[in-house]
Amino acid sequence: MFHDIPESVMEQMRTLEEIDARDREDGTPVHQRLRQIPKETGRFLALMAASAPPGLFLEIGTSAGYSSLWIALALRRRGLKLTSYEILEEKTLLARDSLEKAGLTEVVEIVQGDARKHLKQRKGVAFCFLDAEKDVYAQCYESLVPNLAPGGLIIADNVTSHKELLKGFTDRAMSDVRVDSMIVRIGKGLLLCRRPED
Repeated sequence: MFHDIPESVMEQMRTLEEIDARDREDGTPVHQRLRQIPKETGRFLALMAASAPPGLFLEIGTSAGYSSLWIALALRRRGLKLTSYEILEEKTLLARDSLEKAGLTEVVEIVQGDARKHLKQRKGVAFCFLDAEKDVYAQCYESLVPNLAPGGLIIADNVTSHKELLKGFTDRAMSDVRVDSMIVRIGKGLLLCRRPED
């Protein structure tokens, strides 16, 4: 998977990495920044997506599609698709452009809108990457957990970088008997939750 990444995907990843680095240095307002995951987090997501059980693959918070590209590396090999939710129109357009340039539009469907309106109807979730505004994490989590497939995964970003802000959410997940959870100290800190097999 990592040894034969198509050049079109590599080129788009490099482009987004450069934009993200520039956004962090030039004073771009926070809501206009790409605010994307670091490369090592992307590699971790791809490995987890490759190992997840059959079912639905979701992403909440697309931004410009950088994390979607990493997840798509695993799913294209499996013949599966990712549905990614992005609430901002301008970010949705950026993400669709990224996927087109990378040649992955057949692997990723981007839905513009609030994921919380859809999650309760999404049954059999095998994998979900949660990287949206932090105030929606708890509500997304509570909608996702009952719909997880056996062995299904939820991965939430920023639990170390936003430790105090996400403390209530993290504590809830870590004590939730429906899932096994741990903090993975990669990138900005990931909360990894897995539903045990029935």
